[in-house]
Amino acid sequence: MTQELVHSRVEAGDAVRVVTLDRPERRNALNVEMLDQLKALFTVDPPAAERVTVIRAEGPVFCSGIDLKERESNGTAGSATAIEQMLRTVETYPLPVVAVVQGDAIAGGNELALHCDFAVAANTARFGMSLAQIGLAPSWFLAKRLMEVGGPVFARRMLLLGDPIPSTRMAELGMIHAAVDPDQLDEAAAAVIDRLAANAPLSLKAMKGVLVRQMEFRDDIPHADVDALVEAARFSDDCKEGIAARLERRSPTFTGT
Repeated sequence: MTQELVHSRVEAGDAVRVVTLDRPERRNALNVEMLDQLKALFTVDPPAAERVTVIRAEGPVFCSGIDLKERESNGTAGSATAIEQMLRTVETYPLPVVAVVQGDAIAGGNELALHCDFAVAANTARFGMSLAQIGLAPSWFLAKRLMEVGGPVFARRMLLLGDPIPSTRMAELGMIHAAVDPDQLDEAAAAVIDRLAANAPLSLKAMKGVLVRQMEFRDDIPHADVDALVEAARFSDDCKEGIAARLERRSPTFTGT
């Protein structure tokens, strides 16, 4: 059964549900509608027959992050809270979630892939957090995920430099499951998906719950001061300049205000 949504579609089989981002003309940038739809798709309880959900994307780019044009016209669009809520539903979904990354996964797209339990990528894809290059900063929740997946040294490289990292390097570091030739992507993804689907569903749910709960301890670390720094960057003149420069395809001029 296929369900057509705005900018995405859902194909539900017996054991495998496939969610496809379908906004290739905007590099699958996440707008308000997509964030709401993805959150809703991962908030529902899985049917009894389901074993795994797959997230894919149409076009050459997996996901370029928050829609900057929408954010420029509406400063509250694509807020940190909205993307956090969506990613938390993916992360805490009762069954395994597999990202099939055919192209670049940047900023919110990078977080989406890394909040899945497995990511299988084409070796031509790149992962990155370019927020520092446009005057933004990741929230506590978003940065925490990078620390969990890659550790402090890698998180510094990804966040402070902001340059995209080849999927092959991500696979070497164990941050994603595999990076393969593009023409082998579907086969490599199917190997993981089929293996998960063959496992005991109650075991999968129990293990997923244990793993998610194990990582929640960092949420209790006081971080109000850090939140204030993130918000200051979000509403700064530098952020306005950085987004405008990115949309106009020019280098930004930051002033620290």
